[in-house]
Amino acid sequence: MLNFTEFTDMISNNIPNLELRYGVPMAKLTSFRIGGPAACAAYPKSEEELVGLLKLCAAEGVEPVVLGAGTNVLAPDAGMERLVIVLKDALEGMEQIGETAIRVMAGVTMSRAAVYAAGLNLGGLEFAHGIPGTVGGGVYMNAGAYGGEIKDVCSRVRIVDMDGNARWISNEEAAFSYRHSSIEDNPWIVVAAEFELTPKPEAEVWEKMKELIGKRRASQPLDLPSAGSAFKRPVGGYAAALIDQTGLKGFRIGGAAVSEKHAGFVVNLGGATAADVQALLKAVSDKVYDRTGIRLEPEVRIW
Repeated sequence: MLNFTEFTDMISNNIPNLELRYGVPMAKLTSFRIGGPAACAAYPKSEEELVGLLKLCAAEGVEPVVLGAGTNVLAPDAGMERLVIVLKDALEGMEQIGETAIRVMAGVTMSRAAVYAAGLNLGGLEFAHGIPGTVGGGVYMNAGAYGGEIKDVCSRVRIVDMDGNARWISNEEAAFSYRHSSIEDNPWIVVAAEFELTPKPEAEVWEKMKELIGKRRASQPLDLPSAGSAFKRPVGGYAAALIDQTGLKGFRIGGAAVSEKHAGFVVNLGGATAADVQALLKAVSDKVYDRTGIRLEPEVRIW
């Protein structure tokens, strides 16, 4: 088996235009602003580059990790001696299909996709405008907000498996459910998604998006690094309400704290480590369980 340096040299020789960066701090790739260096980050700018990279990985027994905007990820303090495939700002592109559909590459942010749709006088993605992640990540976890979800508008998804085989899957095959899809249960990476939207004047779409932006700014700690909602919605309640009722707003461990503004968010007050966040998540879950009998499970993906 090749060592890591030999493997990255092989990548450069076989896919010469593929951008590789070495020792990239994961803190720069995640919204928590936490995490040590990744040994190598690859930025495929086309499906062909991604497929070629995955085929090399499969042939050499290398297991990469895939990152979009890093808005739901807690990276390790020590960094990762791994190949990290970064799709945000790499796998990009949007196009209109027919009169009411758009195709969006996985590395495009949800906000940009919503703005693009608005410019085509198409509604349906207004809820996604404030979601701070990529289309790939949004489809992967069936992202949603303010009554809208990816499953409501996504007609099909272009996926590639870890052996480099690409195909389209339907909305039904994606099996969307609350913050979940079948893509999570398979070794698949989202390459692109198609959204079936509704004709609506651009001004009306923007009016709705501005309304939702206002709600986010009023209720969420957008001024501090976080990974969005820290816990999944439990059966029988809402995570933020349970945390608030347990008196945990402002509760902190190291540089990580439960937001004073929204109890469902864990924020980085400055200098927080992954260890701080994990300890805080466990402590909050334990304290809520002791008080209510409801166990909160992290929505943050801990690498």
